[in-house]
Amino acid sequence: MYVDVFSDNSYESNCWLIAAEGGEEAVVVDPGFSAERVHELLRAAGRTPVAVLATHGHADHVGAAAEFCGDDLPFHIHDADAPALEDPVAWGAGYARAPIPVKDVRTLSHGDVLSFAGVRIEVVHTPGHTPGSVCFRTDGWVLSGDLVFAGTIGRSDFPNSSPGDMRASLRRFLELPDALEVLPGHGPRTSVGRERASNPYLQGL
Repeated sequence: MYVDVFSDNSYESNCWLIAAEGGEEAVVVDPGFSAERVHELLRAAGRTPVAVLATHGHADHVGAAAEFCGDDLPFHIHDADAPALEDPVAWGAGYARAPIPVKDVRTLSHGDVLSFAGVRIEVVHTPGHTPGSVCFRTDGWVLSGDLVFAGTIGRSDFPNSSPGDMRASLRRFLELPDALEVLPGHGPRTSVGRERASNPYLQGL
């Protein structure tokens, strides 16, 4: 599988580029910054983006979505976080101070199955950090957004966060197989098994 990441920004948020091996298409997840630099990474890899996904609506994960998508690429976000594109400031965290005018917004729901760039992606609703936070799961990995990082978890003290929902979503995360690689919204890759064994915020859930 083709997996690359762009994280060169002051928030160190990860924009993941994913695809099956052997094809020319790719999916982009969480384009928070530097749309043209992400396009350059894809061009260097011989890949063409066909869709953009968001794990949640905070601006450090979607701030470059309008520029990256332009007139052609569809942008997928959970319906509970779609309002963040209209009012990033009220939505909680992030640097944006104006709406993010994505042209083709398509909303997601728990259990949706997407197929892009040769990859089957299941949508797992994991609210808490935001109402519409999701994880994207395939057979080999899970994009965890700001739910779980290596050794820690996402915040649940923003205006639209919910500590109770976060606990429930973390328990849902722990139902995943240990072998799944975790591609988080910030920081290095990890695995479900590693976090189950060593992440102090997951103990006792």
